[in-house]
Amino acid sequence: MPQAKPLVVVTRKLPEVIEIRMMELFDTRLNRDDKPLSQAELIEAARQADVLVPTVTDRIDKAVLTQAGQRLRLIANFGTGVDNVDLAAARERGVTVTNTPGVLTEDTADMTMALILASARRLAEGERVVRGGEWQGWSPTWMLGHRISGKRLGIIGMGRIGTAVARRARGFGLSVHYFNRRRVHESLERELEATYWESLDQMLAHVDIVSVNCPHTPATYHLLSARRLKLLQPQAYVVNTSRGEVIDEEALAEMLIAGEIAGVGLDVFEREPAINPKLLGLDNAVLLPHMGSATIEGRVDMGEKVIINIKTFVDGHTPPDRVIEAMF
Repeated sequence: MPQAKPLVVVTRKLPEVIEIRMMELFDTRLNRDDKPLSQAELIEAARQADVLVPTVTDRIDKAVLTQAGQRLRLIANFGTGVDNVDLAAARERGVTVTNTPGVLTEDTADMTMALILASARRLAEGERVVRGGEWQGWSPTWMLGHRISGKRLGIIGMGRIGTAVARRARGFGLSVHYFNRRRVHESLERELEATYWESLDQMLAHVDIVSVNCPHTPATYHLLSARRLKLLQPQAYVVNTSRGEVIDEEALAEMLIAGEIAGVGLDVFEREPAINPKLLGLDNAVLLPHMGSATIEGRVDMGEKVIINIKTFVDGHTPPDRVIEAMF
């Protein structure tokens, strides 16, 4: 007698090719209108599912997991970061958690470089001027930004994405500096001509551009605190394509208003989709709607990883992307 297919509940709309493949392999319940599920709806999904497929904006916290049904055995997260899942509560319930690492590295690194350029060269501000019909023609002293070649880039978190950013930065003539929980191999340092800083405080005081590429964990919450942000030079730029919680957003906004730093490029926010109103009115803030990994290729690759993790788990094997601990 054929084994029953596992019930897989997907919380958001995924690329069509992924949804079709899931329906072929599993008993799949989709979210066709892509409306974010409420906590009550997430609890109901966890009560019914064998496998839950949430995204990085779904809070799978202790309140959800303590009310999950006995059938729930796998949370196959559609995303690299797992700060949306209470890993300790999942472990207590005996629920395996997987993610989708590696496939978004190049896309996020591309967006990081785009934000560095957009911030330093005032691209978003210039675009608004043109669309607003305010452009009066070329002037030798108008809309001046900063050259990035020859500047010092400080990368916070030299993991996959941080390393990919460093490789791109070298092509733009930036000097690479980095802070990481562990120093990378000396061969990689030589390749990137990268300078390691044991002290984040000291690095911040010496770089022109800061790129946040570490995950959000309890240890990295407000890693760029008000105190640390004050260490930056007035001509410095801050770019974040990781998680908004890593930066004290209120302190950052106040420094921008006061002219204590030159500008920011943010793809993520501390309380997204809400954005600090102080940021919205600033010309020296480039703001994007969490689209650093938003490529068709990347989303399909993520979905394929989710499917492989589910299929491997259902077949009785250890999923290739089982989450042990968050590291950077």
